Amino acid sequence: MAKRFNIDDHDDLFEMMTEYVHMTNDISHNIKRGKIIGITSDDVQVAPGACVRIPLNQIGNNIFIGLYCYLNGNVTIGNNVLIGPHCSITAGNHKFDAATGWFSARTEKDGDDSVVIGDGSWLASGVTVTPSVKIGKANLICAGSVLTKSTEDYSIMAGVPAKKIGHIEPDTGAYVWYSKQKKAES
Repeated sequence: MAKRFNIDDHDDLFEMMTEYVHMTNDISHNIKRGKIIGITSDDVQVAPGACVRIPLNQIGNNIFIGLYCYLNGNVTIGNNVLIGPHCSITAGNHKFDAATGWFSARTEKDGDDSVVIGDGSWLASGVTVTPSVKIGKANLICAGSVLTKSTEDYSIMAGVPAKKIGHIEPDTGAYVWYSKQKKAES
């Protein structure tokens, strides 16, 4: 039987690692954290507590993955993407098995369950992206949103489930909010 790591035998190491994980959230440490887990793309920052379990060759350049994010499965991240803290981005689904009466423990393939995050997008704090969602280029996904459907380029999405509440003008960068347009038209 393999010897288990006993944290009580390594109090100094535990204290040092806890301090490192929780006290460093700067560019140089975030880039170093990404390199340690094997990301070879340029300028990828991984903030403390993030769990990145996706194909590392599917991560673009100039990426920020925020505090305590969870990325799992066949996820592709374009270039120049910001992922805020506490986001959950997963590809794959568990299927209910009528013979056993429970869901499978492993992810089951059922078509294309991959997730794609388009170049230049920003997922604000607490966003959840469900399997099969393809996020267009330069999307703003507002804080706390649950994205269950694919989006067009330059969309502004919000809510649970997320709905398109505006768009970004690609030529000027201006935000167009649909609720404000409706009020102005009334």
